[in-house]
Amino acid sequence: MKAFILAAGLGTRLGPLTSNTPKALVAYQGKTLLELAIMKLASEGIQSFVINVHHFAEQILSFLDKNNNFGLEIVISDESDKLLDTGGAILKAQDILNSTSNFLIYNVDVLTNFPISNLIKQHTETNALATLAVQRRETSRYLLFDESMLLRGWMNTFTNEKITDINSPFFRKYAFSGIHILNNRIFDMIEEKGKFSIINMYLRMRNSDKILGYDISDYQWRDMGKPEAFLS
Repeated sequence: MKAFILAAGLGTRLGPLTSNTPKALVAYQGKTLLELAIMKLASEGIQSFVINVHHFAEQILSFLDKNNNFGLEIVISDESDKLLDTGGAILKAQDILNSTSNFLIYNVDVLTNFPISNLIKQHTETNALATLAVQRRETSRYLLFDESMLLRGWMNTFTNEKITDINSPFFRKYAFSGIHILNNRIFDMIEEKGKFSIINMYLRMRNSDKILGYDISDYQWRDMGKPEAFLS
């Protein structure tokens, strides 16, 4: 399986740490977030990567070159001209990602001990269009799933916005983890152009194909895009 590591973000939540450094190269316990992500996925057997770049892109390219791509196959998707959000990033990298039937999307600022192989297993067994790793944790924005863990909607508890086709109040409410697997048939369904949200796209597609959630609440997970994550 090919993995697409999203490393193009501005890292604005990390403030001064990203003033002169891309978020992907901020260090935690002696290793950059990008190296931690690559090593995590490589330890689970993934050998082929796509990495998108935008903010201080040349630093990421230099880092990978200095480390000889960690002995792995790495292709760069260059978003230097325009940051495209997750949906737009996937569409831009279509020609690279289409070489595999399923591909993993992994946010560079995610740190977890969740076995990616578990997610891959469910995704391939169910032939889902997309399988999203989700958690039971407090957030302002939730994905809504039915009893079969099929995506049925979204809600924002801060603004009271809601998108759902669930009539029953007994839906399951989960936070997205920044880890998901997609089948490449998704490219035949993308209508959006330029910069766009993958979550909005999933919500549009939820009634035409199978978009599943996979609960990883029992595993450690940390959002390294927040300054407080580096304090422990």
